[in-house]
Order: sequence, then C-alpha cells, then structure tokens
Amino acid sequence: MPAQAYAGKECVCQFRRGICDQSCVRDMLAVPFYVACLRVAGRRCLVVGGGAVGLEKVEGLLTCGAAVTLVSPTAHPELVALAEEGSLEWVPRDYAPRDLERSFLVIAATGDSEVNIAVHTDAEARAMLVNVVDVPPLCNFILPAIVRSGPLAIAISTAGASPALAKRMKREISELFGDDYARLAVLLNDARGWAKATLPTFQQRKEFFESIVGGEPDPIVLLRDGDERSVLALIEAAKLAAV
Repeated sequence: MPAQAYAGKECVCQFRRGICDQSCVRDMLAVPFYVACLRVAGRRCLVVGGGAVGLEKVEGLLTCGAAVTLVSPTAHPELVALAEEGSLEWVPRDYAPRDLERSFLVIAATGDSEVNIAVHTDAEARAMLVNVVDVPPLCNFILPAIVRSGPLAIAISTAGASPALAKRMKREISELFGDDYARLAVLLNDARGWAKATLPTFQQRKEFFESIVGGEPDPIVLLRDGDERSVLALIEAAKLAAV
C-alpha cells in the first residue's frame, strides 16, 4: 500500500509529527542510502502478505537461497505451489509479532496499512531489517530493481522516488550489459586464484585485471563475436606480462 495511505494516521516515521503529514515522503531524496549487498542464503527471511507483490518478494529471496517463511491467511496459487513443493514455509494465519523471531529480515507486502505499520514497529523494536513495500518511510532498507546475468547483479535505485523510472532503467541496462559481460566475469574469476598466488600486491593484481578488461582487443567485443578462445589468450598474455 503506497505511502499516501498513511496520511492522517498516527506518525510512525523518524520525524514523529504526531499525525502523518507526508513530510517524510517529501524528504526521502535528501536521505542517502548506504548501498550494500546482503547474503541471505540459508537465513530465515519473513514475508508478510501472500498476494502478487508477496510472490514477487518471495521469488527474489528464493533466487538468493533464503529460507523463506510466508505469513498470510491466504496465498497466491504460485505461493501455495512453492509451499507444497517445500520451497518455503507457509503459515496460513494473520501476522503476529512472534513471527519475527529468528528472522534476519522481514518484508511487509500486505494491503492493510495497520498490519504494515505493526510489522515495521515490531521489527524496529528488534533492530531488524524491515521493508514495507511501496512505503519508503517505513523501510530501513529498500529493494532496488535488479538486472541479473550470471554472476553479475546491477542494482538501480531512485531512493523510492520513481519505481517506474527504475523499471525503465532496468530494461535499458539489461540490453546494454548482457551475457557477454557475465561470461567475462566468470573468466576473470577463474584467473583470481592465479593472481592471488602470483602477484604479491593489490596494485599488481589491480593492474593485471585492468589490462585485460580495458585492453585491446576488447574482450567484450570478442565474446560478442563468439571468440572466447581469443579472450583466454588475452588472459594468458596478461599473465606473462605481469610476472
């Protein structure tokens, strides 16, 4: 439920206005986010809300290996199927504060502003990571649009100002940075062991990889042409030049 649904309700943001006047939404762009990537593999992550938005958040967490628990009286058919196959734990009832126990983070994706506020309040009291979908003032972390290709993950955030713009940027970035970049990342990762074992300083390792990525011929162009063998030859030549 968007932030506008909180207008006129008791203020729950950092400004403590008494009654919500939407000033926190207007000031969101003035608050920079500390950008980080979370490792959620194997961690219990809670999603409250079993609709289409909840499905989107669950799928994102499962992609990263999280142990997902869904709390919702009802659930989207695809969420039911995921629960039946054992991909997530579904607790078919209303949210309760005890649901937060042992959870690394929580995402509230319900259509009920009172439930979303409760999730936010309870999570903040536990110093937990909490995201209330489409309500940036009730989030201590936000979920950017993600472009994924192999090991590459490119995050696009407008700090909650315009999800539509982030969606457009995601489409354009995915067209610009495709499978060829992901394949180069894999090939460079294969060379990391050699670099760490052979080149004693950070600066030497930095120059080694930059000579490949920024060298001639361009490895991306070679991969786009299907010439992976020449990219491997570039890497071997860089090794010889580095020692």
